[in-house]
Amino acid sequence: MDVQGTVEAGFEPVRDAFVRNFDRLGEHGAAVAVYRDGRKVVDLWAGTRDVDGPEPWALDTAQVVRSATKGVAAAVPLLLHQRGQIDLDAPVGTYWPEFKAAGKERVLVRHLLSHRAGVPVLDRPLTRAQAVDGESGALALAAQRPVWEPGTDHGYHAHTYSWLIAELVRRVTGRSIGRWIAEEIARPLGLDFWVGLPEEEAHRVGRIGPVEELPSAGGGELKLRPKRSVTEAYQNPESLTRRAFGVIDPLPDENDPAYRAAELPASGGISTARALARVYAAMIGPVDGHRLFAPATLTLARTEESAGPDRVLVVATRFGLGFMLHGPSAPLLAPGSFGHPGRGGSLGFADPESGIAFGYVTNGMRKGVTADPRAQALVRAVRSAT
Repeated sequence: MDVQGTVEAGFEPVRDAFVRNFDRLGEHGAAVAVYRDGRKVVDLWAGTRDVDGPEPWALDTAQVVRSATKGVAAAVPLLLHQRGQIDLDAPVGTYWPEFKAAGKERVLVRHLLSHRAGVPVLDRPLTRAQAVDGESGALALAAQRPVWEPGTDHGYHAHTYSWLIAELVRRVTGRSIGRWIAEEIARPLGLDFWVGLPEEEAHRVGRIGPVEELPSAGGGELKLRPKRSVTEAYQNPESLTRRAFGVIDPLPDENDPAYRAAELPASGGISTARALARVYAAMIGPVDGHRLFAPATLTLARTEESAGPDRVLVVATRFGLGFMLHGPSAPLLAPGSFGHPGRGGSLGFADPESGIAFGYVTNGMRKGVTADPRAQALVRAVRSAT
């Protein structure tokens, strides 16, 4: 495998693990980047740009990162809180009055971020066109009745997180969330990260698609076999799991230019590995003079808000305010790490104690929601190097 990029001394195990992902775990095209104390120490890429094509992955290749988008999107309301524009303990209806309907008047802003709002599903799924039109999702959620009493439990808002967070940001700032991220996060930090892909950047983005689940080749890969309850939840069309992942029907084509241009902060972000690592580095410390989170905001991001059996994912999950926290179902670097995986592979996170920020993107989508074996192999390599 012809691996491009650089690795600083001491981080060679990350390159070795990256190569093994191609040799043993069926990687088609991917990139990984690591920052330590605000400085890039790993920047690697290899394979093909498209999961189904021969063109090589280039220095600036980006991919749809699915729910890894959620971590960057979560930074927006936290930064608005840091600036005094959002009260995390205020009802969402304070900013979005229509949302108070159907028993949601006590849903707080922090409930949206910690997956406690009780609206991971829609009684009437959106069409593909409605999902990306910038209006229908918010209208549907304003009318939706919660499936549990808000604030009393948690369940992963896989897709509805898009319209919940986007509408909140629009009501508070008057800007779309994609524009806010572009102007307040991506531009100052020089990130190749978009929620709403500009047409002039489309040529850089590879095609994603499913890849074969290969058996373990004895390389120490994380082995997670889903429990029967998890398997049954994904098979049952009436389960919260299936309904949460099926709020767009038929399922969107993530390679469709219209989908990529839409501002879907739960699942539609497009990024390089370098950008994912860099934005998390800026959450925990300065990067070339820019820092996103003040110490108090960083504490909020990784303070546990939800923990235990997840009504949607049917495994135990842990969430802070918008970020997944380290745990058995979503292992990160260490107990204090926070970040977000993307279903099928991609991962971004930070670990304040070690100063590590990590980004991994791939065009080959596996079945798992968290703990992708390729990402985990790289995380273990980073751990061994630190």
